[in-house]
Amino acid sequence: MSDIFNEDISVVHIRIFLKMIPHMILLLLDDGFTLVGKEVAIELKNDVVLTGTLHSVDQYLNVKLTDVQVVNKEQYPQLVPLRNCFIRGSVVRYIQIAPGDVDTELLQDATRKENAPPSSKNKT
Repeated sequence: MSDIFNEDISVVHIRIFLKMIPHMILLLLDDGFTLVGKEVAIELKNDVVLTGTLHSVDQYLNVKLTDVQVVNKEQYPQLVPLRNCFIRGSVVRYIQIAPGDVDTELLQDATRKENAPPSSKNKT
């Protein structure tokens, strides 16, 4: 019985995480909670990982980075001289943000509001 319970918990956590994704994207885009100027790591679908300072991001997750560094310099020596870059959102696999740069309470509140019953959504 405990295995079923643990499985249910993980499904719930996955659903909560999936519900939070739009709010995380808004966190990247929203001027009030901007991550512009923060250090991020971006893993591309071709397994290249770049780190740099977030310069801008749009609603398609197109990203501009400055002070770019390649994580695996030996495997991708042609990218070592790269300092600034534009990354098309469709080639992004992951964007990693430092935990200290993310306001988890803000994300949780936004998710709660979105998942609230219709009657309580109108009370805000």
